[in-house]
Amino acid sequence: MFHVKLMLFMKLQVGVKVYLENDENKYPILQRSGEIYPEAQGLWDIPRGRINPGESLISALKRELKEETGLKLISTPKIIFAQDILRKDKGIHIVRLTYFSKIKSGEVVLDKEHRSFKWLNLKDLLAFKTLDPYAREVIESGSLKN
Repeated sequence: MFHVKLMLFMKLQVGVKVYLENDENKYPILQRSGEIYPEAQGLWDIPRGRINPGESLISALKRELKEETGLKLISTPKIIFAQDILRKDKGIHIVRLTYFSKIKSGEVVLDKEHRSFKWLNLKDLLAFKTLDPYAREVIESGSLKN
């Protein structure tokens, strides 16, 4: 009798996200475009993106932040949380690393991937019903404190 072992091959992706705190203890959140990301279903999230092959984590974080908001970091980002997101239906395993950094308030210039933004404090973020569940998990874990 032969035993056949089925190997599941998954595409591994690494993503970075950042909680950006301004001098008023508020954080920008972005609403993804439903036309570009229909699966987002109106969810709001912090700036995020995937790293490109050969790109460092911090370089990817800075690139995504600039592309999505036009904002720049004023402090060195510190990693505060890691998540495994298994999308077996799509054959994808995402490792997402969440950072914290300080930022100066400024004009947010959204890219075509987003349709709106807000600045919210932690209490309002937790009360925000359409906050991305992975972003909420970071706050509820206590990893992000004022």
